[in-house]
Amino acid sequence: MPEPMDIAFEAAEAASKRGEVPVGAVVLGPDGQVLAVAGNEVEAGDPTAHAEILALRAAAAKLGRPRLEGCELVVTLEPCSMCATAISHARIKRLVFAAYDPKGGGVEHGPRMYRQPTCHHRPEVVGGVQAEKAEMLLKQFFAGLRAES
Repeated sequence: MPEPMDIAFEAAEAASKRGEVPVGAVVLGPDGQVLAVAGNEVEAGDPTAHAEILALRAAAAKLGRPRLEGCELVVTLEPCSMCATAISHARIKRLVFAAYDPKGGGVEHGPRMYRQPTCHHRPEVVGGVQAEKAEMLLKQFFAGLRAES
């Protein structure tokens, strides 16, 4: 069985082929089973359709509950502040991400959501897992956009 980050990369690559920023996310249940996989769908018309949000929604629907205690989220890019907040509200136990996002990240950069006194749930955070692969995927995507314009 593929590693969760590899599954997230497959979702990111599929998103890129649809013209979406290549970000993929996977939610794992407490037992390690894959509950949900998603890639960005923002360009399809929903500004909140980040991979993390879509994966959290699908996992919550599958489990039939809004809180995902004991679950892990694996994503190819440091979540933005919107996604970081959603991860906290979902009560994700552990967040694993690949590339850091100095411009738009909300976990280790920008607002650093989990360090705020108003944050009610702070997941364990592991960043930089296969970061080079994620950075390359993002650079290739944006280089392709610049070449088209």
